[in-house]
Amino acid sequence: MVRVLFVCLGNICRSPMGEFILKDLAASRGVADRLEVASAGTSGEEEGNPVYLPARTQLAKHGIRCDGKRARKLRPADGGAYDYILCMEEVNVRDARRICGADAPAAIVRLLDYSARPRDIADPWWTRDFAKAYADIAEGCAAFLDYLAREGKLA
Repeated sequence: MVRVLFVCLGNICRSPMGEFILKDLAASRGVADRLEVASAGTSGEEEGNPVYLPARTQLAKHGIRCDGKRARKLRPADGGAYDYILCMEEVNVRDARRICGADAPAAIVRLLDYSARPRDIADPWWTRDFAKAYADIAEGCAAFLDYLAREGKLA
């Protein structure tokens, strides 16, 4: 079982989109039973809140539901509970490493570091471009699954 945690700032836009896009993509590839996927935020500001409506709407446009998801804050124990902590931007990587500790066994990296074009995923809370965030996250999720397959981690 590969344990994956998506991380952004508030856990109401990008990281839950990552969680549910990866779950959907894994199901379509027939590997959903080999992954445990969740999401969290580096800030507790949104803790308990549902996925932000524009993010839910963007997921729904692609037939993906995120019912029941509530924001939660990243915890120090997450560094040992997950194999991969996939962050949306470099500041999230830095904050996740600070929260989980430098010796956390999880790989704490940007999601798009697995893609052909490593980069940050802009926060749609500020850009208002949820379609672009979705496309970037979907690109990263596909590349991440390809990586896991190449490495034999989904066997």
